[in-house]
Amino acid sequence: MKAQNEIWRNLSGIVFTHPLKELLEEAIQRELKNGYELKVCVGSDSHVYGNEVHYATAIVVIRKGKGAFAFIRKERIVQKIGIKERMLNEVAKSVEIAYAIHEILDKYDIQMEVHADINTDSDFKSNIALKDAMGYILGMGYTFRAKPYAFASSSCADLAV
Repeated sequence: MKAQNEIWRNLSGIVFTHPLKELLEEAIQRELKNGYELKVCVGSDSHVYGNEVHYATAIVVIRKGKGAFAFIRKERIVQKIGIKERMLNEVAKSVEIAYAIHEILDKYDIQMEVHADINTDSDFKSNIALKDAMGYILGMGYTFRAKPYAFASSSCADLAV
């Protein structure tokens, strides 16, 4: 799968050389061995710079009550698109990763949420994509979170984009 061959980093910028599934499984095994209860949240964010859209996707591994760490991938795409399409591209990137890692999470009985950087307040432009994004994520069988509860996208991925 495409996502496994891409470059993943942590928020400090350290690049990981292992494929995504291997990287995540090693981290899960290490954290479970240390006695942590885990939850994983996946989210993406984007920013427009001229005719480029910069995307970042974050996999946040939460040690319940004991902090978290994240794996990040970045992409740049030359395209001119509207807000709704860009929001749905973010969601598609998150769902791609959720799909790639769900077997590992199921193996260790770890809950996953997919976060969308979409505002639930209709006064914000991103709200135009809320229903479509929610339907897509829920239709794939994942737990959906939007702003203000979508920290994987609106905080972690946003830091990297």
